[in-house]
Amino acid sequence: MKTYHGLGVSPGIAIGRVCRWQRAPKSLPSYRLRPEDVEAEVARFEKALSRTEEEVARLQDEISKKIGPEYGEIFSVHRVFLQDKILREKTVEIIRRERINAESALETVLKKLGELFQRGPDDFFKDRRRDLLDIVERIITNLEPTGTRPSLPGKNQVIVAADLSPSQTASIDRRQVVGLAMEIGSPTSHAAIMARALELPAVVGIGHILNDLKDRETIIVDGETGEVIIQPEKEVLAAYREKRGRLKQWQKRLKTIVGLPSETADGHRVALLANIEFPEEAATVKKYGGEGIGLYRTEYLYLNRKDLPSEEEQYQAYRKVAELMEEKSVIIRTLDLGGDKFPESFGFGKERNPFLGWRAIRICLAREEIFIDQIKAILRASVHGHLKIMVPMVTTVEEVEQVHRILEKSRQQLRKEGKEFAEKIPLGILVEVPAAAILCEKLGPLVDFFSIGTNDLIQYTLAADRGNERVSHLYQPCHPAIISLIERVIQAGHHHRLKVSLCGEMAASPELACLLIGLGIDQLSMAPGAIPRVKEVIRRVTWERLQRIREQLSEFSTHAQIYDFLKKSLSDVLAES
Repeated sequence: MKTYHGLGVSPGIAIGRVCRWQRAPKSLPSYRLRPEDVEAEVARFEKALSRTEEEVARLQDEISKKIGPEYGEIFSVHRVFLQDKILREKTVEIIRRERINAESALETVLKKLGELFQRGPDDFFKDRRRDLLDIVERIITNLEPTGTRPSLPGKNQVIVAADLSPSQTASIDRRQVVGLAMEIGSPTSHAAIMARALELPAVVGIGHILNDLKDRETIIVDGETGEVIIQPEKEVLAAYREKRGRLKQWQKRLKTIVGLPSETADGHRVALLANIEFPEEAATVKKYGGEGIGLYRTEYLYLNRKDLPSEEEQYQAYRKVAELMEEKSVIIRTLDLGGDKFPESFGFGKERNPFLGWRAIRICLAREEIFIDQIKAILRASVHGHLKIMVPMVTTVEEVEQVHRILEKSRQQLRKEGKEFAEKIPLGILVEVPAAAILCEKLGPLVDFFSIGTNDLIQYTLAADRGNERVSHLYQPCHPAIISLIERVIQAGHHHRLKVSLCGEMAASPELACLLIGLGIDQLSMAPGAIPRVKEVIRRVTWERLQRIREQLSEFSTHAQIYDFLKKSLSDVLAES
């Protein structure tokens, strides 16, 4: 028995047989052209592009019909790549200038484009690079049709691959495949999104595994914990079969929980919202019973390109989410670039400490023309739903006042342009810096709501990078200082009659959600799949009980003491979930 650890990106337990998907290394043809053959080669490349465009359009239509139009929209990214000037024009230029075949020219261009994506350290760049590779592979196949597909002998197959493209994932036959395991990947990859849509348990980021496996070996994939087990011992296999059975029972129960109100046993209401990255995730929010979107990240519109998204492009993206969510509210976080997200179009220079540097609202206020485009797009899209604006990384009153001025300037421009837009739109701030939490009494009169971003608030308050394993033990959500700041923000918000939400990872933990409700939080926003379990626990506990827990917090002085107290105090309701 061998156990591997990766990142669970699509929940569930898959037990089946290994089906390795290894592509044989393809050596692309490389040769020089005679002068008289150059234009024929250009025509061959352009014909392959046209075929690829037709394939992607057809695939988009098939996926839209199969699992929903919001997932078909994933392939809009592919269509954008196909229209990319560097990809099209540079390849033709190289064919003509160097008189080489289309495959060689395309390979050269791919290296240039790949370098652009490799500059970004975060998963978003790597995920979009995979989308680019998917498109290039299709073009090459259409230049010389030699594409390969996995052999799927029989049912209960678990595909194990170095990586899967979105189109490969989308074309999987659910009657044969029960799970996916990939050596690389991230939760934000389109392949991961497709796996969740298809309800296929999936683990990514396992590392080198393919060479250790044989086809037909027994494999277990735990899409929640990220564990992948090969040739499990009898006891382990039996335990996972039992766990899979419990999960199936939970999924049946899920259908009843989704439609129930999110309230404590004695009727105290707490709205459960969802965090999303892409428009197509809106369908998942509704599936899991989310009452709205508490955090819609907009950086993806900026990170996979050399130019800036237009107002119109942003409008269409925001409108899509607004329409998909219908009457439910959507909180759009304005541009939160900087830190580890550096789009080429902004011309970032090197900073000693980018996480404390030029980022988020600081960029938007310095590059007002970029911010106005986004604000105008949100105001226009708000006509089609219930949108709210949330500004990240606020530290001063002056920043919020400047945002108000830009909002009015954006309205004036839209009036002159004769475009339909929402005159009034709620404005809130993301409280994720200690300064904002301490200043919240002063900030309250300037905004319509507070949202607490605990992921950064914890890091900045405790000066501990949770991604740094040497100090990750200091990333403590139950640290008394963190609880004190959260309570301060809630009290200030309520004093100014504002709703206060929380959109950090704390919200997805049932015991921490109970703690936050006891502190008086109005809304919790989390990954869509976490909503049912949190709701189930909330419905089993009383508001009166959570108030008693809150009153005892002052007795403890460490994160460990508070967390252990929570687990013990809620052990009965947590055990049932």
